[in-house]
Amino acid sequence: MKRLIRRACVTLVMAAAAFTLRPAVAADPIKIAYIDPFSGPFASGGDEFLKVFAYIIQKVNADGGALGRKFEIVPFDDKLQPAEALIALKSATDQNIPFIMQCTGSNVGAALLEGVSKHNARNPDNRVLYLNCGALATELTNEKCDFWQFRFAGNVEMRAAARIKSLPPSIKKVYLLNQDYLFGQSVQRDTRKYLQEVRPDIQIVGDELMPFGKVQDFAPYVEKIRASGAQSVITGNYNRDLNLLIKASVDAGLDVRFDTYLAHLIGGPTAIGTAGDGRLSTVTEFHPNVPAELNKPDAETFSNGWRANHDTDFSQVPFLTMFQMLARAIDKAGSTDALKVAQALEGMTATDLVGFPVEMRKDDHQLLMPFYASTFTKRVKYDSEKTGLGWKTDFIASTKDLTLPTICKMKRPAS
Repeated sequence: MKRLIRRACVTLVMAAAAFTLRPAVAADPIKIAYIDPFSGPFASGGDEFLKVFAYIIQKVNADGGALGRKFEIVPFDDKLQPAEALIALKSATDQNIPFIMQCTGSNVGAALLEGVSKHNARNPDNRVLYLNCGALATELTNEKCDFWQFRFAGNVEMRAAARIKSLPPSIKKVYLLNQDYLFGQSVQRDTRKYLQEVRPDIQIVGDELMPFGKVQDFAPYVEKIRASGAQSVITGNYNRDLNLLIKASVDAGLDVRFDTYLAHLIGGPTAIGTAGDGRLSTVTEFHPNVPAELNKPDAETFSNGWRANHDTDFSQVPFLTMFQMLARAIDKAGSTDALKVAQALEGMTATDLVGFPVEMRKDDHQLLMPFYASTFTKRVKYDSEKTGLGWKTDFIASTKDLTLPTICKMKRPAS
């Protein structure tokens, strides 16, 4: 009997020793469902952002991730359709993924905002946070604001303030052309508002909403712009719609400025090429020449790390801010529980890649941040999309400048 007991003890000791000598098993990653278009006419945007997230996640994970765990992106294709996004949301919640991220389309953003709110009300033990990284309509953090949404991108009103304040004094006639859905309508409204408040000397000679993602031939729009006598086209169009508009204008020899909201996104610089020198502008959260202009070598190194393996610009500094803030909030909460993380995010302050202050405003969950109004030109250190031209900052709207009033009436959960 004693011999049997001794053998059993030896076996247990050996087993324990073997267990302690095994390499530590890595903690499960913190998954984030990324819902955006990966098919259809706007798929290039989803594909590009996914690459950007991979680059950012590499840095954030190298810095320790959150709770000693790494972040992992799980992509879902919404085809830029609200119904598809809600199907993706259901799939993500079924997999107990605690964070839902979406960057393209305010119509999709509005659907997810409502879908997440309803899901959380029905499933208090499986609540999720909606990380809005690009659904920009002002309404989403104003009258449609919701506790479970945090927007890590400047809204349309913030962009409009920077956009109109930076227009050259010589501009007296403008043509507004925007996509006919929630985002484009928000751009139209806020552009008109700031033109009236900041530049009442400017005449609006055209104001049009066009079908979103459906126009194949922009020649008729080009001729209407030409006939109007506009000196500038102010547009929130992006990706496919903006690139086709600009290409048609260049082909037709239309001599106007394009003062845009999103020309810095993939394909914009390529579409206009050298014809854009001095007459294409955008308002952006970042561009490759910002670090050189502000003498920020660490930010320049980070931006160049992207350029080393990609032909496009790194302009998504708020994406980096989002993951850094999220990691801090998870660490502070001690878990990925949606309510605890949300409470940790509210009011959080930080500095962005170049050292400017940013804040996740508690009142409406809108990230307050700076913007750069920039012109496409040859006179820069770094070009865009190998065109030989790049973005040069004309005007910086500070975080303080863009801390605009909100009408959000936030309803917070009791527990």
